[in-house]
Amino acid sequence: MNENHGTLYIVPTPLGNLGDISQRALNVLAEVSLICAEDTRHTGQLLHHFSIRTPTQSLHDHNEKQKAAFIVSKLAAGTDIALVSDAGTPLISDPGYSLVNLCRQSGIKVVPLPGPCAAITALSASGLATDRFAFEGFLPAKQSARLSSLEALSEEPRTLVFYEAPRRVLDTLDDMQAVFGPDRQVVLAKELTKTFETIHGAPVADLITWLKEDSDRQRGEMVLMVAPAPKTDALPKAAVTLFLALAEDLPRKKAASLVADAFGIKKNALYNLGLEG
Repeated sequence: MNENHGTLYIVPTPLGNLGDISQRALNVLAEVSLICAEDTRHTGQLLHHFSIRTPTQSLHDHNEKQKAAFIVSKLAAGTDIALVSDAGTPLISDPGYSLVNLCRQSGIKVVPLPGPCAAITALSASGLATDRFAFEGFLPAKQSARLSSLEALSEEPRTLVFYEAPRRVLDTLDDMQAVFGPDRQVVLAKELTKTFETIHGAPVADLITWLKEDSDRQRGEMVLMVAPAPKTDALPKAAVTLFLALAEDLPRKKAASLVADAFGIKKNALYNLGLEG
């Protein structure tokens, strides 16, 4: 790292409750020369509340690739810059990847501050397994692509964490019910840290009913968490499909060995597949 270069600080901001911002975050926002913000008007309200007068510049999904090089040039010239999103930790389903990636390539120091993150906040109160989880961000908006994504996750042994927009939450839950079945436990966390914070878990079919009972329950920023797929002795669908395809051109023993190594399963179960009949 060049000591004459500036530093890019990744600064998490509150999900809703302004009391959640750290003193270190406030110090950084006040001391840097520029703040790159997803929405300068939104960030301006936060800065005004804490009497911080640092200039802001927009950096969002639609201009990040064009602006990243310019911002890195300012960093290279010695300017310290903070990156914030509208709420939570930047880059976690928010802008910033192109900028941080270019900073790393250019030898610019990147300093991350710990702080609010909706996915982690929700997960900690979900009651679902937290020792292993997979953050999937936003599912595709189109149903066909969304169903394909859920199908690929149908046997996932980790807790699944998604962000979802209020206008799509019922459609997404309907698709989860179709893919995961009506009994899979799903926890909905919305409006985290705000006045109407709600965390409600139920089998997905019951959760859909609960949401439909009151339209107010369908409003606000949402995190959906899905319980891991139930353990089963059945072979993974992908393993069976691959084994059957390989067995057409390879000895069954060889095909079973290759697939067993790839999926971490017992090769005898694959080898014996279909032999009974």
